[in-house]
Amino acid sequence: MNFKWNIPLTFIIGLAISLVACSQMSEQIQDKSAGLNGGFEVSKNGLPVNWLMYTSKTVPNADFEIILDKKDFKEGSQSLRFDVKKCEDIGGWKSPGFTNEFYASGPYDGSGIYELSFWIKNQGITFNISAGGVTPMEGEMETLLDSDQSIEDWKFYKYEINVQKERHLRMQLNILSPGTFWIDDVKIKKI
Repeated sequence: MNFKWNIPLTFIIGLAISLVACSQMSEQIQDKSAGLNGGFEVSKNGLPVNWLMYTSKTVPNADFEIILDKKDFKEGSQSLRFDVKKCEDIGGWKSPGFTNEFYASGPYDGSGIYELSFWIKNQGITFNISAGGVTPMEGEMETLLDSDQSIEDWKFYKYEINVQKERHLRMQLNILSPGTFWIDDVKIKKI
């Protein structure tokens, strides 16, 4: 007996779009009482609260761990560390890292200039840190740091981000190659 599939192409396309739209792009645990949590001190289930994390559950074709490092930190009692064995260099939610629009501690709404600062260390990773003013549908993200430079001792970075009226601040970290990366003491203030 011959069996013919007669499924309309529009159904197949619609099903494919639905499956992609349902895929989880990040993990987040919110705790408004933790505020910014820029020192990654408050965590739950092994993740810092109030950050949208691109984890091994959400990033395709990657092998990595996110660790709250209690041995190597700049302030407080821990830093955020990424141990990456394999990843693609695509960026966004398709690479290890995180993003934040700071709803739990703000958001930091325009118009204004915001000072964004943080400390990092790096062993072998190519990474990208960007920030800018965004809306739910568009934004002006600027690359602040795009590097593969090894940083053996904690190094401080500070940037001024101009957020236009009717936009809010967003920050993103993307890890684009294997190695180990630490970040700690993320701070934001309006200047």
